[in-house]
Amino acid sequence: MTDYVLNVKDLRTEFQTRAGTVKAVDGVSFKVARGRILGLVGESGSGKSVTGYSILGLIDAPGKIAGGQVLLDGTDLTHLKGEALRRVRGARIAMVFQDPMMTLNPVLKIGTQMAAAVRAHDKVSRKEALKRARDALAKVGIPSPEERLDAYPHQLSGGMRQRVAIATALLHSPAVIIADEPTTALDVSIQGQILAEVRRLADETGTAFVWVTHDLAVVSSLADDICVMYAGRIVETGPAAEVIASPRHPYTAGLLLSVPAEHPPGEHLPQIPGSAPSITNLPPGCAFAPRCPRAQATCTTPPPVRDFADGRTALCHFPIESEQCPPLSSRSTISQSAS
Repeated sequence: MTDYVLNVKDLRTEFQTRAGTVKAVDGVSFKVARGRILGLVGESGSGKSVTGYSILGLIDAPGKIAGGQVLLDGTDLTHLKGEALRRVRGARIAMVFQDPMMTLNPVLKIGTQMAAAVRAHDKVSRKEALKRARDALAKVGIPSPEERLDAYPHQLSGGMRQRVAIATALLHSPAVIIADEPTTALDVSIQGQILAEVRRLADETGTAFVWVTHDLAVVSSLADDICVMYAGRIVETGPAAEVIASPRHPYTAGLLLSVPAEHPPGEHLPQIPGSAPSITNLPPGCAFAPRCPRAQATCTTPPPVRDFADGRTALCHFPIESEQCPPLSSRSTISQSAS
């Protein structure tokens, strides 16, 4: 039996706006086992980051968790409030933000900040807290960690600051770390180094990661499993290698076809027609239907979850390799009218 440390069930997050209720996260479910990395993938506005914030209870008004469960080792985080939730954050579940300066205070030394994070959950001396901070910095591959403790954030490079943010998240050996596009602003070589460190940490410490990203190249080299999001819902799930090699949902296939590395230099780059719909005004049925090359009249009704081998799923009336619909290269009446 797989040891799932994080189990998200039918999570729904809503925002009340003048235009109406925005269902930013609409019935999202997934599981993450210890030591595994789950890639949460999709275009900007698909609900990836809001899902991460919802898991940690970081949704402020006018937003709210409208339903569902977030089970961390069996404890439903959606039922925790105030001090009870603060005791869990950082200790059992942590987050790494896209901008490390959302984590780091620019006027405090790295050692001061990390020691404070240690002592927020554990009653230890400052000396012991600094030792744990130094060990955490070494764990993420930072050279001369003793010297870095005495540095201010502005004295470190962007890649080094992001490593510090990851080290801070690791201070209490949390069961789960949510990483919200933490390598997006970094150059490719530094990004590769951090991804290698994260993979090693997951394997050695057993910490599970939910890696939020729009970059399929990142998840293909890092993640064990993938959840693809579109318009607040998960449209495809499965082992990363299999999803990348043979996507079942037309949206996932469109994302993969638009990756530059998959095409010779100078070749026209395919793209998904149209743009992502407004969450406040989703089309009836399948939200992807107006952009989908396989869409038919049936797609104006809610799509079913199709199950495939090895636990793969696709939220689609006509998943790829179905014999009941046109191939991906064709254009449907629905998609033509949308474009």
